[in-house]
Amino acid sequence: MYRLIVTAVAALGVCALANCTSNPPPPTTTPASGPTEGTVTFSGGAVALGIGFQWGNGTLTYRGQQYPFRMDGLSVVDVGVTRVTGSGTVRNLRNLTDFSGNYVSISAGAALAGGGSVGTLRNQNGVVIDGVTTAQGVRLTLAPGGVNISLTRQP
Repeated sequence: MYRLIVTAVAALGVCALANCTSNPPPPTTTPASGPTEGTVTFSGGAVALGIGFQWGNGTLTYRGQQYPFRMDGLSVVDVGVTRVTGSGTVRNLRNLTDFSGNYVSISAGAALAGGGSVGTLRNQNGVVIDGVTTAQGVRLTLAPGGVNISLTRQP
């Protein structure tokens, strides 16, 4: 009987996670943004049990130069462990110093064993990163999170 209950709970959990990934998030409305000024590539990880911690590093390519950066952040209503790689475009970057800052995501999502996701981050300087990520592991996030990005080498 115990084995049947454990199996049923596990099956319900998998179904709940699968349902999260099958429904696309609602479209976000963002004001008109400028042209692409740069690109980013990054990798990192996340671990969570209620409150999550994310970390990683990457490279910003801007005006023909490459600048390494570091990122870390917190999320709430978050469960799981993942390894993430991604890339994206950077818009509204008028000065290199505007890139560093606190970025906020306005989407929730899920990653299941190699799943991908698309998201938009915006910082206090108006810089926008449209990113595509691929995650390895299992993670469920039900609330928006944020990440702090800081350049590790200034010109």
